This record gives sequence, C-alpha cells and structure tokens, in this order.
Amino acid sequence: MTVKNKIKVVIPAAGAGKRLFPHTFTKPKPMVYIAGKPIIGHILDRMIDVEPEEIIMVVGYKKEQIISYVDKNYSGIFNIRYVDQEEQLGLGHSIYVARDEIGDSNIMIALGDMIFKAGYSEFYKQYLTNGECAASIGVREVDDPKKYGIVELEGKYIKRLEEKPARPSSNLGIAGVYFIKETAVLLSIIEEMINKNTRTRGEYQLTDALQEMVNRGYRLKTFQVSSWYDCGHPESLLETNRVLLDEKEDIDHVHQIKDSVIIQPVAIGDNVTIINSVIGPHASIASDSYIESSIISDSVIGSRSHISKVNLQRSIVGDDASVHGKHNSLNIGDSSSIEF
Repeated sequence: MTVKNKIKVVIPAAGAGKRLFPHTFTKPKPMVYIAGKPIIGHILDRMIDVEPEEIIMVVGYKKEQIISYVDKNYSGIFNIRYVDQEEQLGLGHSIYVARDEIGDSNIMIALGDMIFKAGYSEFYKQYLTNGECAASIGVREVDDPKKYGIVELEGKYIKRLEEKPARPSSNLGIAGVYFIKETAVLLSIIEEMINKNTRTRGEYQLTDALQEMVNRGYRLKTFQVSSWYDCGHPESLLETNRVLLDEKEDIDHVHQIKDSVIIQPVAIGDNVTIINSVIGPHASIASDSYIESSIISDSVIGSRSHISKVNLQRSIVGDDASVHGKHNSLNIGDSSSIEF
C-alpha cells in the first residue's frame, strides 16, 4: 500500500567507507556492488512506495559516481537534489549541511549504507501511528549494544540516547532510520553544537542532538525494525548479498553462457561471459565480466573482471580485477591483478 503523506528524505552518503577498503579506494561505499546493483540502488528501490516529496542526498567522497548512477536510474522516479558535505564531520553535520533544502519540512533520515528487508513505507506507517511526538527513531534489540547508538526508554518515550556507550543502559540499538517532525529544533541544536564545537569522537553526532531535544522537553518515540543489513564491512557485505539474492526470483540477462551451470540464487549483469564454470549459489557477477573454468559461490565479483581457473568462496573482487590460478578466498580492490 502506498503511503500518501508527503515527506522529504535525507540520505547521508558522503563518507569514505574506510572499513570496506580496498574496495572504497576507488568508489564511495553506496556504490559498492551487491546482489545485482550498488547499495544505493537497493536503498532507493525500497523508497518507491513512500513517494517522497523530495530526496536530498548528501554526497562528498567520490560524489560524481553516486550522482551519475542515481540520475541515470532514478531521476525519472524521484525528485532528487544533491548537497555537498565537503568535510565528513559526522551524521549530525551531514543533516545540517542540507538545512536549506530541508526547510521546515518533516524529514525521514535513511543512512546510505543500511538496507532493510522491509520497505521504508512500513516504517513510515509505524511513525504515523506514533501520534504526536517530535521524532520517531527505528530501533531493534542487539546483541552487542556497545557497537551501536542506543536508546533507553521510560514508558513509551525516549529517556536517553548515547552513541556507542562503554556501559550500555539498554540493548535497543538505533537502526539507522529516523523521522523528524521538529526539524527546525533539531537543526538549531546542531548549529549550536557546531558553533560550540561540541563533538563526540571528533564528530557532530545526530544522537547527541536528539538527546538535547529530550533534555529540552521534546518527546521522542521509537518504532520497531525487524531486520537490517549492514553493508559496512566485508563479512556483513557478503551476508547482505546472500539475503538479498534469496529474495530474487529470476536470473538477470547474461551475454553468453557456455558449458556452465548456474545454481540459483545469483545476480548476473549485462555482457557477462561464463564458460566451463559453475556459478552460485549466492554469487553476484557485475556487468562486462569474463568467467572461465571457475567455481564461484557466496561471492561478489565487480565489473569488467576476468576470473580464470579459480574456486572462489566468500570472496569479494573489485572492478577491473584479474584473478587467475587456484582456490583462494580473496578480498581485493578495484583495478587489481593477482596471479597464483
């Protein structure tokens, strides 16, 4: 069911994605390929039912790649504007640099490296049922709250928020999707933080700004997020690739398959040549790649890569890479060449 209420969406997508090096040496994290398309494509696909008034994408690191891909594939679906975050000074700062585009509109903040199994329209409906509150934050119980921003509740309202606490008072982790009604208040608080240089771990944290809203008497609520897929490091990237491929139904177009076996689920891009190989399950092969005499499963292979005579499992191979030899588990970056 399509959500009729209008809202602006802010997607912070300016970071360098250092935990995914070497793959993010040559591309921004939202452009890392999994399950048939870049991460940002999966995020935008899940926003279509929300029918946002506008999408404000905060870009920075290698922004041209994001802008080119999004304009080519989504400009006919969404009204999209880009804001440049010249310095990556935290999530709070990324929202602040978009203040002119946000205006006084209600906003949904959706992180550019988190993919949710459910569409954002489900979260929006939960937010609407929360009734009168200054903001609603998606949460989920997590095993290790020290790794997350956490929320502590008092009744149905948020009592405390803290970013990656050493001694967590709750196991409710912030899931990376926020709905803000009192946008002017939030932006004013972030501006105060910037003017006073109030940083946590060197950054202006959105969590700190939301806590200050609570301190000033604004009521914030939560809504439950059943599952999310973190694309922030190689292990979780492969796990997300597996989950998303399990949701796919059909094999993508392939330029040439000869004397090969395809074991679903897989995602295979355009102009891919596969000869004398076994592909799958849970393999993503990007466009213009050449695979010969190889077995590839539970792996992500970038565009224009040449793979020959290898058995790859739980591997990530970047764009324009060349891999020849014997079985190994690899995590190599773009424009690499490896021979065994």
